[in-house]
Amino acid sequence: MTTANKITVFRILLVPFFAVHLLYYFRNGEDINFWLACGAFFIAAVCDGVDGYVARRFNQRSELGAILDPLADKFLLVSALVLLTLDFEDRRGLAQVPLWLVGTVLGRDFILISGTVLIYYLHGKVQVCPHIISKVATVLQMICVGWVLLPMPAHWLTYWYIAAAAATAVSGLIYLAEGMRQLSASPASSPQSKPTDPPHGR
Repeated sequence: MTTANKITVFRILLVPFFAVHLLYYFRNGEDINFWLACGAFFIAAVCDGVDGYVARRFNQRSELGAILDPLADKFLLVSALVLLTLDFEDRRGLAQVPLWLVGTVLGRDFILISGTVLIYYLHGKVQVCPHIISKVATVLQMICVGWVLLPMPAHWLTYWYIAAAAATAVSGLIYLAEGMRQLSASPASSPQSKPTDPPHGR
């Protein structure tokens, strides 16, 4: 457990804290719950950059970190987007995230997780190759959530939603192509030759 990975685990632990306080805010409208939820989200968002910097600066890149880092992003953003999509009776002035954005994010993540499991099952190892467009998608999703929480001028939200959905879809296609390449390289994906029957005796 390197320092970078410990920061990533801390980010994961902030997710239920954020979700619970946001739900409490929707239920009772207490400002303390809102600010605790906002604090947890923005601390986790900042730590996303911090653990990456620590890993690069002190040469702490690891296979565990390559798996935990995107998982921490997914746990935080999926929980935030889903909660901000729910149709609460009183949203306390917070905008509602559109279903098509959440559907794009969940669809991509479902394909990635399914592909990862399949590649690991067939190949025995998964090569995690982060792409810059994936980080762009993560940042845009964080901007969307932060924009709703603060809240910022609503007329910009649609543009942020579209940009986040487009980057998410493109990153999903890139990872899908990479997954197909890894599957093609697996011996298990090669066609099996049909065994020839032994010659019949007379």
